[in-house]
Amino acid sequence: MTKEFRPDRLDVKAFVLAGASLQGHESLLKFERLAQEAKGLHPDLRVDWQVHGEWRRETGNETGQLWLHLQVQASFPMICQRCLGPVDVPLEVDRWFRFVADEATAEALDEQTEEDLLVLSREFDLHELIEDELLMALPLVPRHDECPTAVRMASGDEDFEAASAARSNPFAALASLRVGKNEPKG
Repeated sequence: MTKEFRPDRLDVKAFVLAGASLQGHESLLKFERLAQEAKGLHPDLRVDWQVHGEWRRETGNETGQLWLHLQVQASFPMICQRCLGPVDVPLEVDRWFRFVADEATAEALDEQTEEDLLVLSREFDLHELIEDELLMALPLVPRHDECPTAVRMASGDEDFEAASAARSNPFAALASLRVGKNEPKG
């Protein structure tokens, strides 16, 4: 009998020991924080993901380590900071995560290793991990490689410029008052 694994309540140890794999093709709307970041642009976009469990034996030791390999591809709608038009930013995640027994172990090993450490759980939420990784993959300054429209490199408003030129200088009016007071009375 093969065990079915659910991404929202994943028994990580059983998943890894079985050498199991999962994959999904889900709506961006399934990931609440990502959907909020998208601000309603292209709600029909999809997130493709796959995860594989791997048991790695430690050299010279009978114990081993529990690993998950996560791969995610998505296209995320953002606003181009150059032309201010919509741009679909391709996102890719390809990361390995090692699971440890508890938070104290993860904290102790965090300084000693470059590996991404997570705490072992029987009800691990894979969707939450996918969402976290995609949020961290978002660019700080999204933009097109080449904007579809010409980008204005200068800003100006002709009406504003004309209004500024037509308006008199308020200090000139003060200066005329001052000149009138300093004249000798005759």
